Amino acid sequence: MIAALVAIVPPLNANADAMPAPPPDNLQFDLTGAGATFPFPLIDLWRVEYNNVYNNVNLNYQSIGSGGGIKQHIEQTVNFAASDKPMSEAEREIATGTLHIPESIGGVVVVYNVPEVPDKGLKLTGDVVAKIFLGEITKWNDPAITAENPGLNLPDKEIVTAHRSDGSGTTFIFTDYLSTISPTWDEQIGKGKSVPWPSGLAAAGNEGVAGIVKSTEYAIGYIELAYAFQTGMSFAFIENGDKSSFIEPTLDSISAASSGVADSLPAAEDSWVGVSLVNAPGPDSYPLASFTYLLVYDDLKPVTKNKEQAKAVIHMIHWMITDGQEFSSSLLYVPLADKVVELGKQGLSKVTYDGEILWDYKASAMSDSLEIPKWIRDNAKWWSEGLISDQDYINGLQFLIKEGILKV
Repeated sequence: MIAALVAIVPPLNANADAMPAPPPDNLQFDLTGAGATFPFPLIDLWRVEYNNVYNNVNLNYQSIGSGGGIKQHIEQTVNFAASDKPMSEAEREIATGTLHIPESIGGVVVVYNVPEVPDKGLKLTGDVVAKIFLGEITKWNDPAITAENPGLNLPDKEIVTAHRSDGSGTTFIFTDYLSTISPTWDEQIGKGKSVPWPSGLAAAGNEGVAGIVKSTEYAIGYIELAYAFQTGMSFAFIENGDKSSFIEPTLDSISAASSGVADSLPAAEDSWVGVSLVNAPGPDSYPLASFTYLLVYDDLKPVTKNKEQAKAVIHMIHWMITDGQEFSSSLLYVPLADKVVELGKQGLSKVTYDGEILWDYKASAMSDSLEIPKWIRDNAKWWSEGLISDQDYINGLQFLIKEGILKV
């Protein structure tokens, strides 16, 4: 029974009949990307895992910051770019035809190096964080900090702030948050990939800021969540948008910040200016969360060598936002919701090479109305690994056939 079914159905991927064509294995593809350091750990893992499946495709991604990625995208020197900040209207006018493809959701954390407080969990309100980086709170034992942290041995030591020296999507997320919760910050500094910091030490990349904080006693800075965990750094719990509790940055709290947003997101080809997850409402929402995006032109001819390479770009990005999402949680990124993945697919379906469509994708009935449970999507994988019974496997196939997703 099982052998017969396996022989007559396609792979157990609900969109198997609607995937971009894989790169032909008789050709070698060297693809290039550049931009945000925020998603770099995930993109680098994707690079390895994708190459494990398609070993004739190599990705060279330069982690140079969102500002650098947008610059190279505008100059058309890479196949795609990555940014944690949506492109501005002015940038979109220069780089006409740019699509925003959400690739993941991550969090920015406030890290500190206070020897007297070696553990995570120092509680900070948004107002306190803003005043620290404005230079209005200068000592670790300031009453505004000690009031929220009774029992901690906060020292009478000068606070050293650390920030990014390069144009950075992480900086945009952090300053977007500060502008949201502090009118003073909004008026004096504002938000952006680069801002006029009042004071502090500067370094390039998330790794640079992490390096300053780790090596400088009494320092405080902001970095992407994965970097904080990878380096074992202490990080603060930040007051939520409801002002009801202090929230630890976790997959669940970052996911809570993004819940419900998918229904109001723009199409890939439209402006994403104003899309923000910072200070999201909800008792469990971590206030420093953000989408991170892949930027790709709707006509790849100017940035690829030929149509086959353009198809390889589309296939790889499609893999990143679908199969690649299974690697997100291990690096503390939140996998995209199905509706956000669908937005990305519809965006990729608009990409051409010299006007020729590269992937003829039509949203299936599943995409529009039927959400396939993960246990069904993983049915064949689990059966092959002996994790489910033959009958469970057959039941899964029968469900897919009944719904018209598989045809026999």
